Amino acid sequence: MYFENTNLENLTADQELIESVMNKNGLECDGGWDYERMTFDRRFDTREGRYYLRVFAYAKSGDVGAHDAVLTLMKPAIGKYYYPHGVEYGDDEVYPAHLVKKCEEILKKVKLDLEAYEVRV
Repeated sequence: MYFENTNLENLTADQELIESVMNKNGLECDGGWDYERMTFDRRFDTREGRYYLRVFAYAKSGDVGAHDAVLTLMKPAIGKYYYPHGVEYGDDEVYPAHLVKKCEEILKKVKLDLEAYEVRV
């Protein structure tokens, strides 16, 4: 499920700043990158299963591996993890309301933290 109206989509900033803000809000990029993209994840283990809040980013310029990229954020998503296949984002998935609310709160905090550094679309 993709989150609409977060106002995060198309925000652009230096990789170092985005990584700092994401880490502050519990979103980590542990190996979820290549030279042009990064994925910031926060894992949630609930009684309903394991879920991941994901914020995707791509390098508008520079190199992610060299830590000198300018990143543009994409639409955040939540997905359910299925062993051994991975994360599914489909509309037919059921996402607990308490988890969706928590993810929305995290995304709002990320947006506010980026705005504090005058990051805008």
